[in-house]
Amino acid sequence: MKPVYLDYNATTPIDPDVAEAMIPYLREDFGNPSSGHYYGYRTRGAVEKARSQIASLLGCRAEEVVFTSGGTESNNHAIRGYALANKSRGRHIITSQVEHPAVLEVCGYLEEQGFDITYVPVDEYGMVSLADIENSLRDDTILVTIMLANNEVGTIQPVSEIADMLKSRGVCLHTDAAQAVGKILTRVDDLGVDMLSIAGHKLYAPKGIGALYVRSGIEIEKFMFGADHESNRRAGTENVLEIVGLGKACELAEKGLDEFAGNMSRTRDRLQKLLTERFPQMKINGHLDSRLPNTLSVSFPNTEANTILSEASGVALSAGAACHADSVDVSHVLEAMGIPEYIAMGTIRISTGRRTTDDDIDRAFEELSRVIGKLSDTALETAPVEGSSEEIKLTRYTHGLGCACKLRPQVLEDVLRKLPTPHDKNILVGTESADDAAVYFIDDDIAIVQTVDFFTPIVDDPYRFGQVAAANSLSDIYAMGAKP
Repeated sequence: MKPVYLDYNATTPIDPDVAEAMIPYLREDFGNPSSGHYYGYRTRGAVEKARSQIASLLGCRAEEVVFTSGGTESNNHAIRGYALANKSRGRHIITSQVEHPAVLEVCGYLEEQGFDITYVPVDEYGMVSLADIENSLRDDTILVTIMLANNEVGTIQPVSEIADMLKSRGVCLHTDAAQAVGKILTRVDDLGVDMLSIAGHKLYAPKGIGALYVRSGIEIEKFMFGADHESNRRAGTENVLEIVGLGKACELAEKGLDEFAGNMSRTRDRLQKLLTERFPQMKINGHLDSRLPNTLSVSFPNTEANTILSEASGVALSAGAACHADSVDVSHVLEAMGIPEYIAMGTIRISTGRRTTDDDIDRAFEELSRVIGKLSDTALETAPVEGSSEEIKLTRYTHGLGCACKLRPQVLEDVLRKLPTPHDKNILVGTESADDAAVYFIDDDIAIVQTVDFFTPIVDDPYRFGQVAAANSLSDIYAMGAKP
C-alpha cells in the first residue's frame, strides 16, 4: 500500500480534469501560437482562454496576466523587474523574515546591486506587524513584498491592511500567493496588491508553469529577451500544454473553492485533534485562526523531525528542521518565530488536499502515533523550561550521536548487506559477517583489527558518552583476539 500523501504544500497531483484538458495539446493541437495559420490560431486561442481563466480567478483583466515557468520565476520577475525599472525613484525594499527563498534570494541579490532591504520580523505566530512595516517605510521605499500565506506554518498575512497603508504613499505591493491560490480567496482588488505570483503545481496544475499578475500601469523590466511574447515582458514560445493546464486548474479552483477548502480544513482539523489528544504537549505552530485551511505545523519537543520522517514510512510529510550529529538546522521560518531549538527540531508539516479522506487521516495518525510515541514517550515529559538554568543534557537533543546515529540497527544491517563484497584475499573478516570489526592480514604474525562503534550510547553527560563509546570499541578489538 502506498504511503498516505499529506505534503500538498510541497506539490499537488495534476487534477484529472486538468490532464484531460491538456491531452489535445499533446497530440493534434501542436502549432506555434505566433503562427498565422489554422494550427497557430488553435494554440493561440487556447493560451488566451487560459489567461482569461486565471484572470477570472484573480478578478483582474486578462492582459494583466503574464505566464511564467512557476512561482520562483514570478517572484523574480516581480521583485527584480520592478526594482530595476524603478530604481531612479528609490532603492529601498521591505520584505519579511519568513518569505520563501524565491523572495529572500532575490532580495539578497538586489542588496549586492546597491539596494537597501529591510527584513521585518514576525511574532510567535509568524505574522508581520503593521506597525513594523509602517515604521520601516522611508521616502525612498519603492516596493513592499509580503507573502500572502506562509508555506511552512500556513499563517495568512494582513496583505489588504498593508495595501491600505501604502495607497497614499505610491509604494508598490507584491505578494507571493503560491500557497494561497486555490485554497483561499485571492481577488487582487480585495487584496489591494499591484503584483501577485502563482505557482501551478500548488493548485493541481503541472510543474513548470506559473503566472504573474501585474496591475496595469506598473512598470517592470523584461525578464526574458527575444521576441515580444507576453506583452513584450517575457520572450519565448509559449508553453501551450502547461498553460492550458494552469488555466483549467484555475477554473476548477474558482468553481470549487468552498468545497475544496472545506474538505481540507475538516481533514486537517481531524488529524490535529487526534494528535493533540495523543500528545498533549505537542506544539502547534502558526496562527490558529488566520491560516490556510490545509496546513498544520506541529512540533514534538526533544524529538528529531528527520527521524520521524524516516521511521514513518506509511505517510509522506515534510520536516521543519534537519538534525545532524553536531547541529540542528532549523528552518528560517521557525527561527524567525522564536521557537526554541529543542521544540523546533521536532517539527513536521502536514498539509491536506482536496480529496484527502478520513481513512487517509486515520492511517496517518496510526503511523505517526506509533513512531512518535516510540521516540518521545519519555522526551515529552522532560522538556526543559525555556529560560531555566537547568543543565542541558545530550538526550534532549539526539537519540544517539556519531557517524551512523540516524540509522536504526536494522537499516544499517540492510545497507551493509547491499555493499559489494571486496575480493581481497587479505581481508579475513569483512562486511559479509556479523562481526563488529574487520580483520586485515599483514603477515603470518600481524593482522589489523578495525572497529567503528556505530551503535553509540544514549547518555546525558558528554564525558560519559566518550567513555562508553571507547569501551565499546575496545571490547570489539579484544573480542577479535587483538590488542589496541
